[in-house]
Amino acid sequence: MQEGRAGLRDLFIRLSSNKRVKVMTKKQKKVLIRIIISAVLLAGLMVLTRLIDINVYVKLGLYLIPYLIIGYDILKKAALGIWHREVFDENFLMAVATLGAIALGIWKTGDFDESVAVMLFYQIGELFQSYAVGKSRKSITALMDIRPDYANIEGEKGLEKVDPDDVEIGSVIIVLPGEKVPIDGRIIEGTTSLNTSALTGESLPRDVKVGDEVISGCVNISGLIKIETTKEFGESTVSKILDLVENSSMKKAKAENFISRFAKIYTPVVCYSAVALAILPPLFRILILHEPGMWAHWFPMALNFLVVSCPCALVISVPLSFFGGIGGASARGILVKGSSYLETLSKVKYMVFDKTGTLTKGVFQVTEVCPADDMSKEQLLYYAAHVESYSNHPISKSLKDAYGQEPDADILSQVEEISGHGVTALVNGTSVAAGNQKLMKKLGLECTEPDQVGTVVHIAVDQKYAGYILINDVVKEHAAEAITGLKEAGVKKTIMLTGDSRRVAEKVAGQLGVDEVYSELLPSDKVSKVEELLEQKENQEGLAFVGDGINDAPVLSRADIGIAMGAMGSDAAIEAADIVLMDDDPAKIALVMKISRKTLRIVHENIIFALAVKAVCLLLTVILGMGMWLAIIADVGVMVLAVLNATRALRTKDL
Repeated sequence: MQEGRAGLRDLFIRLSSNKRVKVMTKKQKKVLIRIIISAVLLAGLMVLTRLIDINVYVKLGLYLIPYLIIGYDILKKAALGIWHREVFDENFLMAVATLGAIALGIWKTGDFDESVAVMLFYQIGELFQSYAVGKSRKSITALMDIRPDYANIEGEKGLEKVDPDDVEIGSVIIVLPGEKVPIDGRIIEGTTSLNTSALTGESLPRDVKVGDEVISGCVNISGLIKIETTKEFGESTVSKILDLVENSSMKKAKAENFISRFAKIYTPVVCYSAVALAILPPLFRILILHEPGMWAHWFPMALNFLVVSCPCALVISVPLSFFGGIGGASARGILVKGSSYLETLSKVKYMVFDKTGTLTKGVFQVTEVCPADDMSKEQLLYYAAHVESYSNHPISKSLKDAYGQEPDADILSQVEEISGHGVTALVNGTSVAAGNQKLMKKLGLECTEPDQVGTVVHIAVDQKYAGYILINDVVKEHAAEAITGLKEAGVKKTIMLTGDSRRVAEKVAGQLGVDEVYSELLPSDKVSKVEELLEQKENQEGLAFVGDGINDAPVLSRADIGIAMGAMGSDAAIEAADIVLMDDDPAKIALVMKISRKTLRIVHENIIFALAVKAVCLLLTVILGMGMWLAIIADVGVMVLAVLNATRALRTKDL
């Protein structure tokens, strides 16, 4: 089953990953040719039959040629629908209406123009709709192009291309310039620039070097790099993204479900109403009024009623609008797992954020170096970087980065890590201690506690206090812009939840303009707080949570909408989330909210417009006896306008 699913996925990807975007598909071109041939034949026959008196059955045979050319697929679909007991759809309506028009021509009028014209106009509308869907699919197609076809490994005869599925964790793969990174991993050799636009929507390349983590789906621009894989292909970023996109249609929005429910009720009601319109008035005239039944009047009216009632515009435009919204979001580096989430997101009034990795980079950086007495800043960083060089802790990494050089391991000795306190060591024979206030107290040293908020590393050299280094998590460049954008988008309240200390949390919240902050929370506390907030909001209002870590997964699942950071966020968070930001930019949240509201506005416009026009046309058909020509033109016209309106959901550059 899994292999079959993967095979279908691969086929879909290969079919949809062609970079050359064609104007029309082969199928669309064939339909266009059929439309042109049928239109030419219809026009010719209309002229011929008005110039020459032709027997009705000969005329029927001539008109059946363009009719079958343009409508054979509709008749086939209608027949298959009847065979599979799924009778009532637009194909059935069109088949009944046109075949009825032919019967009417044989029986009374001798005119078959309308039957061909009805099918012709319908196919024109279907072609237009197909083209619009294809256009909306292009933005998704760009995403699908991220799947790599192979991975390079070193073999006995040089580079060998293997299936990415066959590469194990810990293997070394080689990515040449111009190739896609096939599997997530860490660079062990080489430097290059990566094009991440297919994943993040970011046009600027990302420079990477030895030690940097890289994710699959990026394109290597310049240099050869060797990557040690950290995940299997099935668990890599590119596979996760493809699964998200492929499964996005599984979760329908309420508006889409409305269409499905509507069609199941509407179609049989319309068909039975048409039958009633053809039979009941004549019977009433015959049985009650004792007058002629006027079957020739009511039968064609019933046929017109069928044609007019076909809800093509509604059935096509609503899903197309949602698909366009998802496609437009994906083109901006935002993956929406289903149209239902677009609908829910449009109602969000409360936005709850995790701090580290969401509003901040989760990358610690030295913000201040304060030496004591005659110690210089350079010396303090020298000792701190060396004594911490054995640790992989983010604090240690930030000290080494601030030092700017690789610490010399040969001058280190007697390294001892004291749990909950810090590290002591001999640096070139000099006794050095680096840690928190507890470590200084343990050594019997007085230390200075800064007023600034952040993580403080105190340094002692030769049993003397040498100063402190202040380290802070770095706020993301667009975090403040994100909060401002959300308030402009109609969010009532922004809230931050964090396990950090109150001082740190309040500093970040004040810096970004967050309305409320709750600090020193455990993962379970975050869930409880979100549940508390859910109880406080009104029923029609939505609450979204934005996070990135594995500890955020329960909260992401509990919120009305879960939004995860996709670039460096944990797999658990991405799985639990409903929306994924591929470049970790929180400013994109306001953008996707605007996309959701625009999409829902278009959906509602199409529903109201289609139903209103449909109701007017049905009344005109019954009251004024509107002809089939006008009926089909009105139907196709509504569908074209609705589809045109739906394609607006794709345009996100102006948001």
